[in-house]
Amino acid sequence: MRKPTLLFIDIVLLYGSLLAMLALRYHGHFYEEYQVHFLPFSIIFIIWLIVFYIVNLYDPRTLRNGIYFYSRLFEAIIVASIVSISFFYLIPFFGIAPKTNLALFIAIFAVLEFGGRSLFNNIAETKFKKLTLVVGDNIQTRELAEFIKENPQLGYALLEIIDAREISRLKEALLTPNLDTIVISPDAYHLSEITNTFYKALDRKINFYSLATFYERLTGRVPLDAIDQIWFLENLSEGNKRAYETLKRAGDIVFGFIFGTISLIFYPFVILAMKLDSRGQTFYIQIRIGQHGKTFKLIKFRTMIPDAESKTGALWSPDNDPRVGQVGRFLRKTRLDEIPQFWNIVRGEMSLVGPRAERPEFHNTLKNEVPFYEERYLIKPGLSGWAQINYPYGASVKDAAEKLKYDLYYIKNRSFLLDLGIILKTIRTALSQAGK
Repeated sequence: MRKPTLLFIDIVLLYGSLLAMLALRYHGHFYEEYQVHFLPFSIIFIIWLIVFYIVNLYDPRTLRNGIYFYSRLFEAIIVASIVSISFFYLIPFFGIAPKTNLALFIAIFAVLEFGGRSLFNNIAETKFKKLTLVVGDNIQTRELAEFIKENPQLGYALLEIIDAREISRLKEALLTPNLDTIVISPDAYHLSEITNTFYKALDRKINFYSLATFYERLTGRVPLDAIDQIWFLENLSEGNKRAYETLKRAGDIVFGFIFGTISLIFYPFVILAMKLDSRGQTFYIQIRIGQHGKTFKLIKFRTMIPDAESKTGALWSPDNDPRVGQVGRFLRKTRLDEIPQFWNIVRGEMSLVGPRAERPEFHNTLKNEVPFYEERYLIKPGLSGWAQINYPYGASVKDAAEKLKYDLYYIKNRSFLLDLGIILKTIRTALSQAGK
């Protein structure tokens, strides 16, 4: 309920700030000015909420009072303010250019928003905790327990982790006052005595979750060691995704062609910069793994020096990769090197959103080292994706395993709303030059 609550609070504060500004400026003509300002300000309020979403101000994992949160909130207000100013002065459709009004509105809202968000974060972090018991002592449950401790704003407080074989200790923990949630590791389900113990505790109105479900709910990723083939059969049924996939393909064709055509504007500038920076071809064709393991030719602007891998073969790109030229580094940070992939999308080899298309050289290693790695190819690879916006560029088998957790979450939960959120946050990554 945190996201809907925060959205409601922000809407109330936006309109409340507008009313406060009008009341201060127009004592005797409040209603007339309200009619004039309501529609244009409602439009920019939508933009403000989108900006807030893009900078993760509705992500529960970021809702903690501190430098990171306040810097994000300040950044969002500055960007939204610039957009608002541009809206009124570059699109004078509504016939108003509210210099003083807009400045006063922004000041009022900034004060209310910082105060309101600080109060909300403080309440979320310190009040109304759901006491949580984790059953099963293993790497995944300890990782989950650490995540709960590091993120008190999520609303859970860890009671303890109990080994599934410690039945007497478990029965004692079940008597803990205000116990709200029990997370059960897969190994605990195999013990009949534990199952009976939980069954007898149903009258205490405790919420029971499997480790995979609860882990996914809190972290936005799927724990690889807590799932098996049954999990895929239960959660990745593709029959109910047919309508979504059909409409998504239509959207890929339309928007891929539109964005691909618009991106042609950048081609001459990118090509000229590349020619001035280094010799070599402009476009780089690379074999990648696509849906169902089929290979395709991915198109992108060249970012590395010529023959960068002629002696070493395929390598993951480390930080400050010496093989990447100056222009290439800028193209990667802004993701401009990937805009030719819009034509891969139009051809049906990729989608706007999906897992990253991996190189065959890495795929052969990863499918042997990472469990369920090939399941990420159930859908088309994407220009951007849930893993790409939540985890930095992968440069090892360990990184690939972490990104797979996000990929599986996306495959299970993919929807138009999730796709839209990923696209919006990808735009922020490009504008802030946070790519690699």
